[in-house]
Amino acid sequence: MNTELTEEEMRRALFGGPESPAPAINSHAQDTVRDVAIVQPVKVAKKQKASKGFTPRLRVTLRVGNEFEGKTHEIVHEADTLSSLVAEQEATRTARKKFRFVEVVSVKSM
Repeated sequence: MNTELTEEEMRRALFGGPESPAPAINSHAQDTVRDVAIVQPVKVAKKQKASKGFTPRLRVTLRVGNEFEGKTHEIVHEADTLSSLVAEQEATRTARKKFRFVEVVSVKSM
């Protein structure tokens, strides 16, 4: 392979060879009008979210209170997950916002 090119060869490679003259327009030919159709832009339909037929849910039952070994309440938290660990952590985090002592009683699927 020859790596040394002349200036003329480089110009031909970059810009192409000598161009042929443009064809002459025959002004005696009959003028024709092309059919032009204006097309309205098509509106793209928004993708609709697939309806959720089944959402995995877990019901977490907690025993909560603000006094150590005092009066407690049972609350139920529903989590949209299949992981019982994630559901338990989510429920505990939510309960800790209002209560000082939180104990997980059960985690059941719905």
